[in-house]
Parts: sequence; C-alpha cells; structure tokens
Amino acid sequence: MNLPKTFRLSIQWIVICALIGLLSGSASALFLVALEWVTQIREYNNWIIWLLPIGGLIIGLVYHYYGALVTKGNNLLLEEYENPQQPIPFKMAPLVLIGTLITHLVGGSAGREGTAVQMGGAIADQFSNWFQLNKSDRKTILILGISAGFASVFGTPLAGALFALEVVYFSKINLKSVLFSFIVAYVAYYTVEFWQVKHTHYSIPSLPNINEINLLWTIGVGILFGLAALLFSRTTHFWSRLFSKYITYAPLRPLIGGTVLALIIFLIGTTKYIGLGVPEIVKAFSTPNESYDFLLKILFTGFTLGAGFKGGEVTPLFFVGATLGSALSVIVPLPIALLAAMGFVAVFSGATHTPIACTVMGMELFGIESGFFVGIACVVAYFVSGSVGIYHSQIVKGPKYHLYQKINRLRLDLF
Repeated sequence: MNLPKTFRLSIQWIVICALIGLLSGSASALFLVALEWVTQIREYNNWIIWLLPIGGLIIGLVYHYYGALVTKGNNLLLEEYENPQQPIPFKMAPLVLIGTLITHLVGGSAGREGTAVQMGGAIADQFSNWFQLNKSDRKTILILGISAGFASVFGTPLAGALFALEVVYFSKINLKSVLFSFIVAYVAYYTVEFWQVKHTHYSIPSLPNINEINLLWTIGVGILFGLAALLFSRTTHFWSRLFSKYITYAPLRPLIGGTVLALIIFLIGTTKYIGLGVPEIVKAFSTPNESYDFLLKILFTGFTLGAGFKGGEVTPLFFVGATLGSALSVIVPLPIALLAAMGFVAVFSGATHTPIACTVMGMELFGIESGFFVGIACVVAYFVSGSVGIYHSQIVKGPKYHLYQKINRLRLDLF
C-alpha cells in the first residue's frame, strides 16, 4: 500500500468536499434569501402576475440561445452520472438561479430543490477538470454536488446525503462516495447556518399509539399519497410533451403558458397555489385543507414547469402531500399534523423513488418519534406511485422495478 499516495488523495478529497460544501452552501444561502425577497415583492404587488408572459419569454429566450446545453436540468446530472460524456457547464448555476427567481417573482408554481441541486452539480463538476479526475471519480463528484445542494436548501444533511445516493439507486456506488456524500452534506448545511439563513420548522404535537388499526390507516393513506405522486409526475410530463408537440419554438412555450396562468390566477381570485406555497404547508399541520387544494397545486405546478418556467418540483410535492394529508384528517382518525407530515414526505418518496431518504428527512424535520408512521407511508407510496417519476432520466431498479415488470407481464398475458 502506497501510504504517501493514499494520504495525498485523502487530503485532495477532503479539500474537494470542503470547497463544494462551502460554495454550494453559499449559493443556496444566496438563493434562499433572494427567493424570499422576490416572493415578498410578488405578495405585496399582485399586479406582477400579469408579467408572467414577459417573464416566461425572457426565460425561454435565455435558455434557447444561451442555455440549450443545460435545459435538461436535473435530468442532465442523472444522465452524466450514468454515462459521463462532458462536464456540466458552469452556466447551469447562474441560469437556473435567475430563471427560478423570475418564475417566482411573476407567480409561477415551482419549487427550489431543482435549482439548488443544479447549482450544486454545476459547481461540483468544475472540480473534475481542475483535479483531472477520471470517470469513476466524476460520478462521485456529481453525487457530492447533488448532496450539497439538497442538504443546504432544505436543512436536512442526512436526507441530502442519502437522496444523492438513492436517486441514482446506489448504482456503481463505492464507499468513498458514501462517506464524502455525508461530509459534503454537513459542510453545505453548516455553511447555510453560518450565513444565518433559516429553514422552515414543523412540529407534530402528538403521536398515536402504534397498533394494528393505526398501521392499517397509515397504509391506506400511504396508498393515496402514492397515487398523488403518480398523478403529479404524469401531469408534469403531460404538459411538457403537449407544449413541445404543438409549440416548436421553445421561447414561445413559457410566453403562452404564462398568459394562460395569469388569466387562470385572475379568474380563481387567489394566489395560494403559486410560488412555493410554504405558508399553506405550515397551515396544513393545524387546519384541514379543502379536498381540492392538492389537485390544483398539481395542475399549477405541472403547467408551470411543463411550459418551460424554471424551479424544482419537490416543494410543490411537499404542498401536495401536506394538504392531501390535512384534508384526509376529517375522515382518518389520526392527528392532522401527523397526516400532513406523512403526506409531506410520502408524496416526495413516490415521485422520486427515494423512500429511504424521505423517511430520514421526515425524522429530521418532524422528530425521530414519527419515524414508524413516516417510514410506512413512504414505502407504501413508493410502491404505489408507478414506474415513472419526476426525473425521466432516473433509472428505476430494485424491488419496485421487478414488481412493475411482473405487473406488465401479467397485463400482457391477460390482454
């Protein structure tokens, strides 16, 4: 064993982790502050909604002429992980940052995870060239970027590290990737803390006993959360295909989509379904939502992202799950906060095929005591949500893959 070489490589990777964590964490901190700022501007100036077409056109033109190589977003990171071809252009980071801020300023319905993950991935992959890393090490670098982005934007370092590993289904993962994923997640998380940027906190005041009846109720709502995740994924892909099919000039898609969105928001007379929707998520933990709230958020988010606006899907998934769980509290004999919490992470689990990370995220956000209920809901939603998630480039493997292969074979045999 060449100890000097091993020591040198260890120092190199520690430096890489520190730099990725610091830079990605700082980028997320800047993003979160700017996002809060543009959200407040929009909330105090509802007339800005009428700028949706203009904002959409700006995003469309910028990406069409300057960002064609990075328009795939998170899917580009997953594709490069599976089959490394060329470095992620650094311009992905500023483009998605600006695009997301414009989307939220003018009233699109989108999240923040996609933005933070893309910034993290773009920043991290620059080190592949600087340190002349091979393809195997570049895979590790991409995992570190995803981990840093997710952990810093949500304040969940354990879930961030696991999400980065699980979203690629632990494919070709080595011990180095696992170890450094956790290190970079914590560096990014504490970097955001250093900048004194706060994350939203949630609580579950009381938990029911663990018994057969409550287990059955948890499985039942888990099925509904999985179906909601399936609907969310299919809706987003549907609108994306529809816009691409009938509007060939890409910059016109968000222009037309923005016009339609502005008219719909004006006609329904509320802005509760646009932006991140964090106030509605918090409210869902204590006040039952309307039964249609989660459906409208699915529609608004799918249409916004399908039209070509920028942002993530995960916070809208939180909204969908929390409001669905909250609405179910009027018929399901479980605490409303627990139902909202289970939906919060279970719909996310189903839409991203990441039940482990989502279970851990639930325990980080709501307390370890909720782990049993959150874990059951996440696993059930994961299996029920179908084989297509929000990331069309994600490769689905494992027990879920085999289950749906059997279902498809059975369907062919019967019909």
